[in-house]
Amino acid sequence: MPDDVWEQFLRDSVDGVPDAPKEPSARARTVAGRLGDQPAGEQGWRTYTPPQPRRRKGRYVVGLIAAVALLVAAFDPWDMIGSSGAEGPPLAQESGRPTQAPPVEPAGRPTLDDPFKGSPAARWADGTAGITVPAARATGWMDEAQVERSLRQSRDFLAAAGLDPAVLRGERPTRAIALINPHQPDMKTYLSAAFRTPSAENDPLLLFSRFEASHARVVGDVVKTRGRLTYREGERGALEVTADVTSVYPVVRAEAGSDEVVRTVVRREVVMSWDDPSKIITEPGTFSLVSYKVDMTNGGCDNHSGYFRPEFGAERGADGSTGGETVDPYDRSTPISEGSGGTDGRCGTATRS
Repeated sequence: MPDDVWEQFLRDSVDGVPDAPKEPSARARTVAGRLGDQPAGEQGWRTYTPPQPRRRKGRYVVGLIAAVALLVAAFDPWDMIGSSGAEGPPLAQESGRPTQAPPVEPAGRPTLDDPFKGSPAARWADGTAGITVPAARATGWMDEAQVERSLRQSRDFLAAAGLDPAVLRGERPTRAIALINPHQPDMKTYLSAAFRTPSAENDPLLLFSRFEASHARVVGDVVKTRGRLTYREGERGALEVTADVTSVYPVVRAEAGSDEVVRTVVRREVVMSWDDPSKIITEPGTFSLVSYKVDMTNGGCDNHSGYFRPEFGAERGADGSTGGETVDPYDRSTPISEGSGGTDGRCGTATRS
């Protein structure tokens, strides 16, 4: 051993090493023993566990995602990169009349891949799933099971009249007509003329949704709906069912390769009477129509062709207006008023599509 190292060893033996461990005091030994008796998972109230280094990776990832989101918001303020257009989860079924119109959705132009973008209908259900059917109870001449069956058939009529792909292509709504009482004189006249010589009085669009195949076609196979059925006892003990349903149809021009998507929004109120066959001449499984009204936007102004005639491009004007009173086609907070819209020549401007 070198002499200088030996001399340092002798000095440390006498003076002690400054950083050498010291014998703990009695109090220190007591505290250490008490802590040693604690279960391994417990921590003292003053203890502190530093975060594991690997947790920092999560913060870095979150920060990176946030930075990307800011860049997207900065360079895509109008949501052009693409999204479903729906803000929030799908809406629950409508259980009663709304008190106000739905909120305005973020602006967005509909596309072939996202035809409901920028519309409240993006959160609506598809087809008949958007039509609320209430629980059945015995009413009038019907027991509970009969009421349940009649409500289901009422919804089937709405589907056959406004959702059937063949009917939307302009074909005759045979299945829907089969549910209407054939012994109802005024309806016999209406149905006879509506598809042969449509007019303001005998307009098939009052009850049925049809697009002329040479003019426009529905995008995809989804029509968004929102509405409900209600019922009560009607005249002569009949079951009177009222349907109030809004349907949204995204369409493009009929020409192949067309990609400009517009929407036709149609709301109908239809009152159906499921009559007691002992009091009214009827056929089993059919109803009598009490009343029917329609309110629609972008289906053709002053149009009595028997088909919806949506407008595209320059046809809609620079601001998309058609003149006349403005109307929100998604506002279901009030009943359809007489002449509020539809196919009778009283054309307004939709505030949104």
